[in-house]
Amino acid sequence: MRRSRKQKKDKSSRTLVSHINKKSPISEQYRSVRTNIQFSAVDEDLQTIVVTSAGPGEGKSITSANVGVVFAQQEKKVLLVDTDLRKPTVHYTFRVENISGLTNYLIGDQSFEHIITETKVPNMDVITCGPIPPNPSEILSSKRMEQFIQTAKEHYDLIIFDTPPVLAVTDSTIVSNLCDGVLLVIRSKKTEFEAAQKAKDQLEHVNAKMLGVVLNDREQKESNYYYYYGNR
Repeated sequence: MRRSRKQKKDKSSRTLVSHINKKSPISEQYRSVRTNIQFSAVDEDLQTIVVTSAGPGEGKSITSANVGVVFAQQEKKVLLVDTDLRKPTVHYTFRVENISGLTNYLIGDQSFEHIITETKVPNMDVITCGPIPPNPSEILSSKRMEQFIQTAKEHYDLIIFDTPPVLAVTDSTIVSNLCDGVLLVIRSKKTEFEAAQKAKDQLEHVNAKMLGVVLNDREQKESNYYYYYGNR
């Protein structure tokens, strides 16, 4: 069957470039993101990171996946958790099944070990969303979610949570309040300044620690980078 232009674009946009082309300029920028995250948490125990954005379609999911890959390449044992219980995409990015996942654990249906999926990336596992629940915010704010994070910390060096956009729903602020830091992804020529500022304010309102901002999809020029990471 001939694939539509949109399907080809979606597949391209979900490429794990840091895994399949480690020497590309984009991979180098993801390694820069990794370095800056590590610098932002000197003398602190940074084990859980939330990746989110102000709005949809700004690149948070592919950023969280590639950042996870570059940490795994550094011999860190990494777990990427699809905490977007409304529009999950981690299973698409890693080409794995989404039969069971985080929601199965949160409702007490399966154990932590049973929802882990190995990936083709050495040192990196994922936990997919699982069945989409009718009440994402409620189950993410449950005691069971806190237990999940504590269990994950016993098995992995770094846990990355891919969460929904901040301004769309409250899910990301709920998870951010349980984690060590937050990475905000904004997209060149799409994210409005006011939206980015409002997202940052909402995260800080719940005492989330801002690690930095990833400027995604910036036009590449000889004098600048495709991706840029900077402090607030």
